[in-house]
Amino acid sequence: MSQALSRLLAERDWLLADGATGTNLFNMGLQSGDAPELWNVDQPERIRTLYRGAVEAGSDLFLTNSFGANAARLKLHAAQGRVRELNRAAAELGREVADSAGRPVVVAGSIGPTGEIMEPMGNLSYAGAVEIFHEQAEGLKEGGTDVLWVETISAADEYKAAGEAAKLAGMPWCGTMSFDTAGRTMMGLTSSNMVEMVDKLPYPPLAFGANCGVGASDLLRTLLGFAASGSELPLIAKGNAGIPKYQDGHIHYDGTPALMADYAVLARDCGATIIGGCCGTTPEHLRAMREALEIRARGPRPTLDQITDALGPFSSAVDGTGADEASPRPRRRRRS
Repeated sequence: MSQALSRLLAERDWLLADGATGTNLFNMGLQSGDAPELWNVDQPERIRTLYRGAVEAGSDLFLTNSFGANAARLKLHAAQGRVRELNRAAAELGREVADSAGRPVVVAGSIGPTGEIMEPMGNLSYAGAVEIFHEQAEGLKEGGTDVLWVETISAADEYKAAGEAAKLAGMPWCGTMSFDTAGRTMMGLTSSNMVEMVDKLPYPPLAFGANCGVGASDLLRTLLGFAASGSELPLIAKGNAGIPKYQDGHIHYDGTPALMADYAVLARDCGATIIGGCCGTTPEHLRAMREALEIRARGPRPTLDQITDALGPFSSAVDGTGADEASPRPRRRRRS
């Protein structure tokens, strides 16, 4: 079992993760509706370029191009029989880039949601979810990932199933959920619900937190909820680079490198140890984030008003925890 991430967490008080996978691959020519995971075999040099972009921008950790490389999602592309192959290839390319970086860089095997709804609301059983995630985890392990990285999960049972799959594979893991509906995941979990769940897991993650969601402000409000719980596990923040807007036939995120630099420092001061970006985050954003984390002194935990002053308004007046009266009214200010 690789201890690469554990070593870095012991040595450093913050780590820079990577940015977006989809955004950067679309910039390289990926078409809407295509499975990016097929590029691990069909366009390996472009995947190397994706990984190198994060490393050269200063990332200490990057995710493999395997977010949707599970049997349920690959079935949409008639590639459900290629799970091990595509995950192994994603990890092997990542291992190659990390090992040539000249400094410690962690390869994190991305595992996204199955895309199915779990019982009793849907048809996916808990055992079925474990099986799907375990197959993917074994492919990533074969390819040389240091840690499994479960992300963008909304259901508690799916998160637990991914953790069980990591245990079956004998791999350390990290796991984030996406809070995008008034401070809750799509399936209704709040930040405090997640902390309670993680604290009870028989095979806990090395770190946990939030990714994606609505915007950087909302993600930091969720992060404050994690920090208030008192959990001793390191926290992860991977917020989107601003808010998506449709321009010239493409989705564009309006967060500038300067805004993401502010977000990175605020995330650290909110309590995050692993800080990165999600949708819309490019190497240019990552370079600004790295510089800000290196040169700006650590400050006190920011207030909600300070977050909205720097990053713009929350998408909702409530954060899902029940302490709604403590949330400030949404503001109209946004840094351009």
